[in-house]
Amino acid sequence: MQTTELQKVASQVRRDILRQVHGCQSGHPGGSLGCTDLLVELYFNAMNLKSDAAGKVEFQMNGLNEDVFFLSNGHISPLLYSVLARRGYFPVAELATFRKLNTRLQGHPTPHEHLEGIRIASGSLGQGLSVAIGVAQAKKLNGDLSTVYCLMGDGEQNEGQVWEAAMYAPHHNVNNLIAFIDENGQQIDGPTEKVMNNLDLEAKYKAFGWQVLRVDGNDMAALTGIIQKAKSLFVNNKPVMVIMKTEMGAGVDFMMHSHKWHGVAPNDEQLALALSQLEETLGDY
Repeated sequence: MQTTELQKVASQVRRDILRQVHGCQSGHPGGSLGCTDLLVELYFNAMNLKSDAAGKVEFQMNGLNEDVFFLSNGHISPLLYSVLARRGYFPVAELATFRKLNTRLQGHPTPHEHLEGIRIASGSLGQGLSVAIGVAQAKKLNGDLSTVYCLMGDGEQNEGQVWEAAMYAPHHNVNNLIAFIDENGQQIDGPTEKVMNNLDLEAKYKAFGWQVLRVDGNDMAALTGIIQKAKSLFVNNKPVMVIMKTEMGAGVDFMMHSHKWHGVAPNDEQLALALSQLEETLGDY
């Protein structure tokens, strides 16, 4: 897809996010809106996905011979659900069931409901990078040349398991992995610099042996370019970390620049105002 087409998809996905969270009056809109551009770029452009002769995606749990993505910061599930639905993994109308009892679209993604596109549960923070590394190693052992992607939050860098994984991947030359950190500077309790300052993440990951890139995570064209650059670095036999600067609540002016909207649902009036700032491009569910 061209950049303008991807931006149209992203506008619709942001509408989906807001309507899902509003519909059940719970969920996490801020980080979901901030990371929308990345997931749209991955699923609608960068990733090589299994599909049938008609181009419809076909989900297989083992992910053989296709690119796979792991969402480590699973609380931004309304984003992942919207992107999966819009990409054709399951009906778009199912988004209306978000966080409802006895439905597949729970607040944090889980595979036990057999939801297409979900391979791991990601409610507990800090685990996604470890899983992504394991899958990347399995692909190399199988002679599978596909790429593994993983997204983490910057607040998630507080988790010790992240740093065990960070030490492991370069040592074992996991050179088919591109990980992203959503560096929006906000987490549930406030700014990251006050809750637990990450200091210089670029320097830290480089010290662990990663190849580190930076990108504006709300610039679709820049995301396209950085993924291509990241893949070109695989020849150096090391994984790639992309530190992605985003705005929490991107696309909705009153949700930006604050941790307030990390886990707060908009009321009717706020939803209407937010939707007025986002073009409906693919049709609301």
